[in-house]
Amino acid sequence: MTLSLAISPCPNDTFVFHALVHGLVPGAPPVDVTYADVDVTNMAAAKGTYDLVKVSYAALPWLLDKYALLPCGGALGRGCGPLVLVRDPEATPDLAGRTVAVPGDRTTAYLLMRLWSAGAEPANVKVVPFHEIMPGVAAGKYDAGLVIHEARFTYHRHGLHALVDLGDWWERDTGLPIPLGAILARRGVVDPAEAATWVRESVHAAWADPEATQEYVLAHAQELEPAVASQHIALYVNDFTANLGEDGYAAVEALLGRAAEAGLTPALANSLR
Repeated sequence: MTLSLAISPCPNDTFVFHALVHGLVPGAPPVDVTYADVDVTNMAAAKGTYDLVKVSYAALPWLLDKYALLPCGGALGRGCGPLVLVRDPEATPDLAGRTVAVPGDRTTAYLLMRLWSAGAEPANVKVVPFHEIMPGVAAGKYDAGLVIHEARFTYHRHGLHALVDLGDWWERDTGLPIPLGAILARRGVVDPAEAATWVRESVHAAWADPEATQEYVLAHAQELEPAVASQHIALYVNDFTANLGEDGYAAVEALLGRAAEAGLTPALANSLR
């Protein structure tokens, strides 16, 4: 049986899944991979499109009836949160009345922004492809932009400034790491325990021989120079990628619990574990 897998083309995902995609994990089935931005995979997972899929943790309340959360393979950590960017370094420190470009309305980044900006919400929110956000803010098309991934390392090149680091805000407020992207296995199709073994072995294979992943990683991150791709991997692939652990699960539960209490997402109807 060939499994369908959907991940982003970002360096952390291609690094993590290199061995699985290339048939280098003993006992794992062949994989048919699709590369898409997380907003696309969030929506596809709501339809049960893929057997294994990378999604935003913020999307879990809509997905756990169809999918089981794997305890590995995702993106969660410290010092790696989304940023709200503006052109004016003297901008007022809130979003009240502004037009903000975001990478998806079920992304963790957007959920964090909504929790942070409670009481000073933007006037308009535009869902924009990730690669268009920083140029759009720089050109004055949007008052602010919510960015993720390698934008942490490149936003200065667009002449932009960070209004807030949402990861830093979350960590100071909760003491917990920030849960960004999750790996899910489709219920009734993929055994979650087996899938977790395949994914974890793929992670360890990448750590054991990172050079073997480089050509694949850079082929799907064509707009990034190797140094930025390496920074991206170092930040987003960490101990939580191999095992969520108690701190990881606590972070996800805190995020989704706060969101449900604020009426931003449905309450979880299925267990995370």
